[in-house]
Amino acid sequence: MAADGNEGNALKISEQADKAVVFADLTGSTKLFESQGNTIATQVVTRCTQMLGKHFTQAGGHVVKFLGDGLLVLFDHSDEAVEAASHTRDVLYECNMEHIDSTNTPLGLKIGIEFGSVIEQRGDCYGDAVNVAARLGDRAESNEILLGESLYTHLPEAQRILCTGIDRLAIKGKTGLFKVWRFDWRHTAETTITGPLNLLDERLGAVSTQRADIDVTDGRHEQLLPTDGALVIGRSESCGLVIDDRRVSRRHARIEWIGGQCTLTDFSTNGTWVKFGREAKLVILKRDNCVLHGQGMIGLGVAPGDVASVTTFSFQIVNDED
Repeated sequence: MAADGNEGNALKISEQADKAVVFADLTGSTKLFESQGNTIATQVVTRCTQMLGKHFTQAGGHVVKFLGDGLLVLFDHSDEAVEAASHTRDVLYECNMEHIDSTNTPLGLKIGIEFGSVIEQRGDCYGDAVNVAARLGDRAESNEILLGESLYTHLPEAQRILCTGIDRLAIKGKTGLFKVWRFDWRHTAETTITGPLNLLDERLGAVSTQRADIDVTDGRHEQLLPTDGALVIGRSESCGLVIDDRRVSRRHARIEWIGGQCTLTDFSTNGTWVKFGREAKLVILKRDNCVLHGQGMIGLGVAPGDVASVTTFSFQIVNDED
């Protein structure tokens, strides 16, 4: 009889409930292990995931489990999940400030979120929404939040206007193509950071003096401040800097400020080349990132050097206090 009672309790615990499912994974951890070794890298990754878990919990989420360099979180409401995810940059900023002096590899974060019926049991959860959120997290680029269509339909209008629909994606294990939305968290970049994860005022003051000047060979000029969010470069008209060249991918690369460092991330087919100052050696990025410093040239799909090509542009990282 006692066994029957326990089985009844187990079934009750396993009842389905509608939840917003968040998968968050650190990016850049592989490079961190290569450059810093297992001991230091493990400490940094553990510290960051624990801080992220604390952040999600304080935002109303329930951390189901940690996944090495990531975590799985459930929220009762879609808007709370997206709001919490949009402020993970604040947490990541503090993580990077703690270790960025010892490495030029800032940690990033990619997030997938979906809404649907899930079953939570024995420290894990199951359901279609869980699978979709995990796949979206896999498909997301560094410092990108991808939302499933079900979650998008449950968001209030104030958050929907901050989302951009992208091409329908195939998700492993499911038939057909699914509409995916990208949340533009640059709109939250200037919000005040509160709570136990406050950043020191002097840190924010130091970052605000920095900027990246970008000049395309066709005469266009872009200025990127730490509060501007990411500058996406590519052929697509949805990019912040559109390059009309067949060697350039639709979403080729992204430049953004992370932890006080200006970071270039490539997610293209043909790669991105970077030349720093007068150095002869080129840095070649293929689905990878590097920290931009000083001044130099960047080539999209080809190595820089062809001044007639609009795929080449120059950059200069400026600190007004220098």
